Amino acid sequence: MRSASLRKLAAGTVAAGLLLTGCGTTADGGSASGGSGDGPVTGLRLMVPNSPGSGYDTTARAVAQVQEDDDIASGIEVFNLEGAGGTVGLQRLVNEKGNDKLLMQMGLGVVGASYTNKSEATLDQTTPVAKLIEESEAIVVPAGSPYKTLDDLVTAWKADPGNVPVGGASNPGGPDHLTSMLLAQAVGLDATSVNYVAYDGGGELLAAILGNQIAFGATGVGEVAEQAAAGDVRILAVTSEQAVPDVDAPTLTDEGVDLVFTNWRGLVAPPGLDDAQTSAFIDMVTAMHDSDGWKKALADNGWTDAFLTGDEFGTYLTSESKRVASVLSELGLA
Repeated sequence: MRSASLRKLAAGTVAAGLLLTGCGTTADGGSASGGSGDGPVTGLRLMVPNSPGSGYDTTARAVAQVQEDDDIASGIEVFNLEGAGGTVGLQRLVNEKGNDKLLMQMGLGVVGASYTNKSEATLDQTTPVAKLIEESEAIVVPAGSPYKTLDDLVTAWKADPGNVPVGGASNPGGPDHLTSMLLAQAVGLDATSVNYVAYDGGGELLAAILGNQIAFGATGVGEVAEQAAAGDVRILAVTSEQAVPDVDAPTLTDEGVDLVFTNWRGLVAPPGLDDAQTSAFIDMVTAMHDSDGWKKALADNGWTDAFLTGDEFGTYLTSESKRVASVLSELGLA
């Protein structure tokens, strides 16, 4: 049976997102409105701190597309700055003090990487803008894998964990790593025996899965749903409480594994913004969140709406950092 703090990590992100979904609070605590009435935002750059094809990359490009389509912003430049689980990008963001034309796509992976990499730049130095989504993780194998069911995989994994490597698109402390460790513990494996291979983004991880470089992967369901539908990979289970629409896979609990876990993603800005600049970012993202285009993006990607802005998102970031540190320590991995 998992301890209380592990249960809190697995379920806490779900609870916080559901309780606060729909909040439109500005940095000043007021209600964020959609748009300033001065026309679309221009000159915005949106940094993705890992590789093309990753969950961050997919989310950032959906954000940019919806804002462009709805004339909320125009000419958004999405660019990738890879390295160290997202902390290279985090350092760049922190260095851009006062820049109100830059946002960074981030999530639980950056929270974990900033802790495990002992990053000089930290998320509490940034300006929290919005938590956007939550997403189930997927336990996925290549189409030709001998593991046809989750039980097949778990049996082999428990018999020889070192020779059943699991890959993820996050450093230790990130969502894919935590999924792997919590799954190991839930099925009775010592987490320190797990052979976890970290890749810098979903594109690299998918190539490793397809190339049989790892036995299985733990990754955001949206990053492999298309390949699963095409028959290139097989999703053995998803980590959410309920089945994911349009994904032919049971939940872990359906398969008798007592684990529910979700990843999340959001946006932060550089430090040193004044209240008006912060509110402008929040208003812009709120207008996007309220649009039909964003609702379609959520449905198309299997994302769960988990909107949370400003200071409340900042409080959530602080709690997530403490939660990740606690769990890594409990697993003997910190």
